[in-house]
Amino acid sequence: MRAGAAAAATLLVPSAEAFTRSLSRERILNFYNPNTEEDLTIACCIDAEYDARIIRRFSYFMRDHHSNKVHYIDPALIDLLYAVSVLTRSHGTFQVISGYRAPETNRMLRRTSRRVAEHSLHMEGKAIDIRMSDTDTRSLRKVGLALQRGGVGYYPSANFVHLDTGDVRSW
Repeated sequence: MRAGAAAAATLLVPSAEAFTRSLSRERILNFYNPNTEEDLTIACCIDAEYDARIIRRFSYFMRDHHSNKVHYIDPALIDLLYAVSVLTRSHGTFQVISGYRAPETNRMLRRTSRRVAEHSLHMEGKAIDIRMSDTDTRSLRKVGLALQRGGVGYYPSANFVHLDTGDVRSW
């Protein structure tokens, strides 16, 4: 872990008592997709088996808004978002800028931006681009880095953070 991430982890990781209290709070996540103007509220169950209906609802909500294609979304992404909400002490709404991307959508986006990965984890249902209603993106980035659970991309000019469940890395 890099020194900056280690320092962020020290500042962000709650005490054992605070973490235990956070687990007793209702495990509800709220989402809004500005591309489809849809809202979604789901209950998450950390490191446990998710009800297939929850994953279907979340997968549909995260569908590619360009092609309307739906893809299975990795449940670990829900767990990651819950951890982000706990560490930021957020009760706000995740605004989903991008969820699943069909390969043809990813190719189209690559033609217009160098920052879109050719083998993006968005195409595997393992990535999300977000901002939050009550937390700034700089804080989201710090928490994502501290968690060390996957990739973290920071796009301050576009005001969003990319989180994924792949290898730990940042940009």
